[in-house]
Amino acid sequence: MVGLLLLCVALAVLPLLAILGTLVVKGASSINLAFFTQLPKPPGEAGGGVVHAIVGTLLMVGTAALIGMPVGIAAGILTAEWQGSRLAIVTRFIADVLNGTPSIVVGVFAWTWIVATQKHFSGFAGSAALAVLMIPMVLRTTEEMVKLVPNSLREAALALGFPRWRTTLLVVVRSGLPGIVTGSLLAVARIAGETAPLLFTALGSQYLNVNLNRPMAALPLVVFTYGLGPYEDWHRLAWATSLVLILVVLVLSIAARFATRRRFDAPR
Repeated sequence: MVGLLLLCVALAVLPLLAILGTLVVKGASSINLAFFTQLPKPPGEAGGGVVHAIVGTLLMVGTAALIGMPVGIAAGILTAEWQGSRLAIVTRFIADVLNGTPSIVVGVFAWTWIVATQKHFSGFAGSAALAVLMIPMVLRTTEEMVKLVPNSLREAALALGFPRWRTTLLVVVRSGLPGIVTGSLLAVARIAGETAPLLFTALGSQYLNVNLNRPMAALPLVVFTYGLGPYEDWHRLAWATSLVLILVVLVLSIAARFATRRRFDAPR
């Protein structure tokens, strides 16, 4: 049985190692200073970089986090602290449905309500679509972390005269903060690699743009566009961009691990 378990672990880890190995072999040689500091060259010319996509990803994911994290955390606290209420039951059900919704459907939704209304693509529309994907993940993680807080802490705070809202914010949320941070970081890592919603909202751009009200580039869009392009140099940049994107996700996952280390790995 131990051998069987080790085999299953190896099969689970093998795809990740294969992906990382392939990206390192095909993309590492293309990562240099120009890759992070220059704009793309005209089609057919060698060289250039993806600084426009890096800036676009940071802006859109950051804006999505500013929208999605407060909403998700607040909704998660509600569903955990008032579990039996009708509002909590409905909120939990909606979050579960959203978690299973394909990202391309969210992209079409954002296109219908934002892009079609404004009559132009924009980075803000992309951020809104990513925030919709982020909210249910943060909500469910926050709910589970708050549920893990012992009731004795709540009772002690209430016995000392704390009102319910203060008990929730200063005692319950503070105790579950490491897990909430973990869920938020993993949600950011999840939306950072989304492509389908951005195809319908941000569209992409070959220029460096910091205005969220205009079309904007992103790392997943660069991978999609350059990976399907006819030029070998585009393929090279697509592999390098894929490597950078997965490294970003890896760093966020490691950060989430360290965020929970203080609570869950403390010596007993």
